[in-house]
Amino acid sequence: MTGHTADTPAVPPSWTATPSKPKLKLPPGACDAHVHVFGPRARFPFAEGRSYTPSDAPKETLFARHAFLGIERCVIVHTAAHGYDLAATAEALAAKGGAYLGVALMPVTVSDADLKRADSAGFRGVRFHYMEHLGKGTPIDEVIKFGARLADVGWHLQIHMAADRIGELTPALRSSPVPVGIDHMGRIDASRGLEQEPFRNLLKLMEDRNVWMKVSGSDRATRQDPRLGPPYADAVPFARKLVEEFGDRCVWGTDFPHPNLEGPIPDDGVLVDLLAQIAPKPGQLQALLVDNPQRFYRFGKLGPAKEA
Repeated sequence: MTGHTADTPAVPPSWTATPSKPKLKLPPGACDAHVHVFGPRARFPFAEGRSYTPSDAPKETLFARHAFLGIERCVIVHTAAHGYDLAATAEALAAKGGAYLGVALMPVTVSDADLKRADSAGFRGVRFHYMEHLGKGTPIDEVIKFGARLADVGWHLQIHMAADRIGELTPALRSSPVPVGIDHMGRIDASRGLEQEPFRNLLKLMEDRNVWMKVSGSDRATRQDPRLGPPYADAVPFARKLVEEFGDRCVWGTDFPHPNLEGPIPDDGVLVDLLAQIAPKPGQLQALLVDNPQRFYRFGKLGPAKEA
């Protein structure tokens, strides 16, 4: 952690203000299962000691992007930039009347009362990081033990881990008492090919039916120069293989507004259109965007949103 303070300047915006309009028409109830909201900093201060300081990307920015893309449901993953203060995410969930749900950041010592309050606010899981740039993660044995408490509220564990840690963490993840969601295809490096050890480890982990996968992060996995071919072409085969083999336990997300991303700013319209390659067979898109998120996150019926 770099110890950023309240007055640390923000990095430039990590999203494009002018995404392309997707050519792919998404099914009704389509879900973006991985996004974040940041600030606005004046109302929701960032946590002291955070590892980075993002630009404000409040709920209104997210809602407008989803309306443009044709997305009706969403899972907001609470950001480490806000620490354990869930207020910014909770406000965004409340504005959408159940069409948006959340994944929290919490210490394993959180009280049962706080868990229940967060459940009532629309949170459905807790995320734990095993990525060097986000600081030292909670020991995995403590996280798995904590999972027994999440079972009481019907939540899951969400794991964000570096690719070279998949094999190390697999035995513990297989012992989880609650479902486990894996972020961003295990943060694999697309340049290393489908036969690389981290991806083989990921496929083995996915053989456990308690484990779910987010086929998000093609923009993070890619190592391809965008001037040399279609964007993210090297990352698509990984997502497609996961959907092909484990299509009943995959969900998808844009990762808007793309924090901590090296390389070109993603075009969210292009990320949506990649779904035609990731889930090309009949029924795959419906499962990925609608049916699987419904089962995993327990969305209610779509209804009118509250005023943001």
